[in-house]
Amino acid sequence: MTIPTFLPYYVLLGTAGIITAVLIGLNRALEQAHWPVKRRKSTVGIAAAVLALWLAAAAALAALGTFQAGADTMPTIQYAIALPILIGGLLIWRSETVKHLIEAVPQSWLVGLQLYRALGVIFLILYATGRLPGLFAWPAGVGDILVGVLAPVVAIAYARAPRLNGDLVAAWNWFGIGDLVIAVATGFITAPSLLQPFMVEPANHLVTLFPLALIPTFLVPLSILLHIASLTKLRRTVPNRQVTSAQPA
Repeated sequence: MTIPTFLPYYVLLGTAGIITAVLIGLNRALEQAHWPVKRRKSTVGIAAAVLALWLAAAAALAALGTFQAGADTMPTIQYAIALPILIGGLLIWRSETVKHLIEAVPQSWLVGLQLYRALGVIFLILYATGRLPGLFAWPAGVGDILVGVLAPVVAIAYARAPRLNGDLVAAWNWFGIGDLVIAVATGFITAPSLLQPFMVEPANHLVTLFPLALIPTFLVPLSILLHIASLTKLRRTVPNRQVTSAQPA
C-alpha cells in the first residue's frame, strides 16, 4: 500500500511534540515539588532516554516490516503493545521512584496532557481517502477526538474543585482506556492475519506499517500508562485534600 506523503511528517512531528510536552511537564512538576536539582535533572534525563529508546525501537521494528502480517501469518504487533504496558504498570505498582513521580505531578496535568489524543483525527482522514476501513477508523478516530477534546475540560474542572470532580476524572480515564481497547480490537479484526475473522475493504494494512504503526506500538501504550498513573494518583489522594507535591526519599 502506498503511504501518503504527509503521513510520516504528521506522525513523527506529532510524536516528537508529545514527548517534548511530557518531559517539559515532568521537569516543571518536579521543580514545583522542590526536588533537588541534581535528582530532578537525572530523573528527567532517564525519562527522556527511556522514551527515546522506546520510540527508536518501535520505529526500527515498524520500518523493518516486523508488524506487517499476511492472511496466512500470525500478527506480532500485540507484543509491542502489551509489553510496555506490562512493564510500565509494574513500575507504577511497585517502584517507589515512580510512586514519588506520580505524587509530584498534578492530576490536572496527567489528564490535560492527553489533549494530543485529538490527533486521532488522522484515522478519519485516512478513511476519507480510502486507506483505512471504516470499522477501524470510525471508533478509533471519533473516540480519540472525544477523549482529547474532553481532556482539558476535565483537567480544569478537577483543578478548580478536586473534591467534587474525582469521579469525573475516573470516568474520563475509563472512557479513554475503553476507547484504546476498542481501537486495538478493531485494528486486529481488520488487519490481514490468521486471526482476522472476516475480510474488509480496504484491508487495514497501513496501521501495521511505518509510520502509522508508531501509534499502536508507542502512543497507545503511553496513553494507557498515563491513564493508569492518573487513576493510581486518584486512588492514593487523601480524600480531604489533593496531594500536589512530594520529595523523593
